[in-house]
Amino acid sequence: MDSPFLILDGAMGSELTRRRPDQEVSPDGTWSARALIDYPNLVSDVHDSYIKAGSDIITTNTYSTIPSYLSTADLENEYVKYTELAGEIARSAARAADKKVLVAGSIPPLSESYRFDLVPDADEAIPIYENIARALLPYVDIFICETMSTMSESANALGAIRNVIGYDRPVWVSWTLSEEPGKGLRNGESITDAFNHIDHLSADAFLFNCTHSDAISVGLKTLRELTDKPTGGYPNRVYIPKNWKLLSGRGSRYEFSPRQFVEKAKQWKKNGAQIFGGCCGIGPDHISLLADTITKP
Repeated sequence: MDSPFLILDGAMGSELTRRRPDQEVSPDGTWSARALIDYPNLVSDVHDSYIKAGSDIITTNTYSTIPSYLSTADLENEYVKYTELAGEIARSAARAADKKVLVAGSIPPLSESYRFDLVPDADEAIPIYENIARALLPYVDIFICETMSTMSESANALGAIRNVIGYDRPVWVSWTLSEEPGKGLRNGESITDAFNHIDHLSADAFLFNCTHSDAISVGLKTLRELTDKPTGGYPNRVYIPKNWKLLSGRGSRYEFSPRQFVEKAKQWKKNGAQIFGGCCGIGPDHISLLADTITKP
């Protein structure tokens, strides 16, 4: 990886659904987790597709292997088992690649995504995050605390990982932003305050994800003034309404072609970003064009 730029992968859940249109997708958040056991080869195939598209980093399928989602299928006590399996599948895919590929361990929200009002307290969150980190540790090169909607949520996730690994491996933090560009995190906290809140925990990179690309464009300008560490973004293509819940719907998808995606990434590159990828609704076609384009002058 001689390039100063790193290419992440894209969505896992929507790719699993696209590849198994005959499979009834449960609305309770467990489909992508269950695929680890029911269709492990499919999860591996998605990782492989992103590697072939040009991803330098693939992310473990652990976004939904959390107690709150698994509890809807009475599987909450098996979250460590599912997390370990996701790590093993991702590591096997990276090992089989014909180039060096890093594995990032996804450390997600422990309740509903985007719902800052449902973020659990530190006493509840940190032990779970520590167990997730231990389960992923044998398999990952990087940890990504992603889709963090408040500064306390990011501190809980990052702090728990530091408790487990110290500074042995890089840990990245990625916040999800308000749908209105320039309005800070999902709960209205400023990016500057969020950055300062976790500064003592020494994150190794700062990103924005699962957010409209316009919000990321504004956010990266702020980050550029705050840090010399690597920054980046991986947007979604789904508008998320207020008070969103998984059981009530997934938001409305908007047009965001591979070409539009790459044009946004070029803007971020001009603002100093070094890490690029995709979130919900972003597939291998998007990543392929990104990988072909972003490293060029």
